[in-house]
Amino acid sequence: METDQARLEAILNTMPQMVWSTQPDGYHDYYNNRWYEFTGVPYGSTDGAAWNGMFHADDQARAWERWRKSLATGEPYEIEYRLRRHDGEYRWTFGRALPIRRADGTIERWFGTCTDIHDLKSSEEQRELISRELSHRIKNIFAVVSSLVTLTSRKDEAARPFATGLVQRLNSLAQVHEYIQPHNPWDQADPASRTVLGLLRILGRPYMHDQDRRASSGSGADDARLAISGDDAPVGAGAGTALALIIHELATNAVKYGSLSRPDGHVAIRRDILREGQFQLTWQERGGPVVLGPPSHKGFGTMLAYRGATGQLGALIEQDWAPEGLTVRLTIPLENLKQ
Repeated sequence: METDQARLEAILNTMPQMVWSTQPDGYHDYYNNRWYEFTGVPYGSTDGAAWNGMFHADDQARAWERWRKSLATGEPYEIEYRLRRHDGEYRWTFGRALPIRRADGTIERWFGTCTDIHDLKSSEEQRELISRELSHRIKNIFAVVSSLVTLTSRKDEAARPFATGLVQRLNSLAQVHEYIQPHNPWDQADPASRTVLGLLRILGRPYMHDQDRRASSGSGADDARLAISGDDAPVGAGAGTALALIIHELATNAVKYGSLSRPDGHVAIRRDILREGQFQLTWQERGGPVVLGPPSHKGFGTMLAYRGATGQLGALIEQDWAPEGLTVRLTIPLENLKQ
């Protein structure tokens, strides 16, 4: 037994990570040499509950709460905290522990490790800072272009309707960018809260209602020109940009040539999660001019949007140029939507 214990301790002391172990109730009674080398504290001084005092003051309560939960449930313990090194510097550390169980399922001991991830954490923070700066600059570009369009249109009355529509679309794209890649850290929502529905609502805002038609009819009814229905799914920053480009292109073409070019025209967007792990988005136009068939050539914007959908999203694109209106189906792997 003593030989086995010595062999185990020798193995633990050769590990680059800090290793610790506790009794079933969570009482810490073992640390390997790496722990003492890193922290610089005397041997045995962090036994029991004294380990928590080695953490940054802002992390202590959170670490305690997480550890108590693991002890109560038997779930693995995982947490990131700042651990004080022997020179007084607090280093970001990843703590993880698993229970060792007896044959009857009761916990015999807990074994855990502490891994220094400070350099990795610093790199992530630097990348996040650069990403926020780029996002901020892109947002400024949208604002500058919108201002230039507005100022230019003041000199040409005939161009004002076009300018108004263009500014609305630029604002929608800017809002989409802020939705999927917010530059303020306090606006950084859980990625799972960014969804296809949220994206479509922002993009569809300029086309959602026909204000002129309601005014001429004297009706205050909510005449939706663009209706969205069906299932929802999370969308990542990269996928969101590609999806926004193709939806924006479809909407722009609908205003120029399709159903949204007529007062009674409308668009239905249907979202469906298919059994095969696919997400299908259907864009259907009705009430517009009679469709004579596919266009003889594709514009640059259309080619760019479709290449992004197929290349970045891995989407299968189907188009039906029926006389009553265009229908476009995008079938996208759900995993690709999260990217």
